Amino acid sequence: MKKHVECPPGVRQHHEQMLRLVAKSFYNELINYGVNETEILSVAGHLLDNVIQKSAPSTKQADYYNSHFTLKNVQDEWLTASRLSVQEVSIAPMGLEAIPQILSWLQAPDIQQSFYPKFPESEKELIQYFQNPNREYFSILYKNELAGIMGAENIDGDALKLEMRKLVGDARMHGKGIGKRATFLFLYNVFEIRKFQKVYLHSLDINIRNINLNGKFGFELEGVFLEDAMVANRKRDVVRMALTGQRWLQIFA
Repeated sequence: MKKHVECPPGVRQHHEQMLRLVAKSFYNELINYGVNETEILSVAGHLLDNVIQKSAPSTKQADYYNSHFTLKNVQDEWLTASRLSVQEVSIAPMGLEAIPQILSWLQAPDIQQSFYPKFPESEKELIQYFQNPNREYFSILYKNELAGIMGAENIDGDALKLEMRKLVGDARMHGKGIGKRATFLFLYNVFEIRKFQKVYLHSLDINIRNINLNGKFGFELEGVFLEDAMVANRKRDVVRMALTGQRWLQIFA
């Protein structure tokens, strides 16, 4: 008989919170698809049927991106050229010449509204935004072509932590895994070059896909701020996730 392993209280609390997030996201998606409340009860019944029909417990281990790349895969040219690369994707300090292209990407409502807080919408304000000494942004390059930007915000040199932001704005570049590789390089910069101890990020709403993608880098849920942001005249929840340097090394070293 399989022995039951009791999880520590903190782990149980995070797990229960994650389950609530999944349930809320699933409920919202059903409503968006036009499913009414009575039909939602029917869906719940189908979910229970799937649980009953599942013949054996899953033995699959946690899925991380270390099966795609590890620290040894990074082409580190930071000291000589301020550039990090892995599998045709590079990051390098962003220059102001990228501003017009970034402005063009931000014209798409679904891109601008997906960020919290949102980026400035004028060229002058955007230049001032990126010149703030508390921020440091990188160009994401795919085969040396600009594909997006990665950002370090709220840089805290005392606590050795910062906030991460990412935008793959070129629609032609979507679905190629560019964002994943750029994120990996950014985290390499934070933990291996800066020697910081923590990276955190914010996502709008209960976006389970983003939570899952970030979780594959080792990010863990820190909290949910209910109805904390107003976007397009609608209150949105904000999710915060974080990754420590120790956790990063456990996965990717």
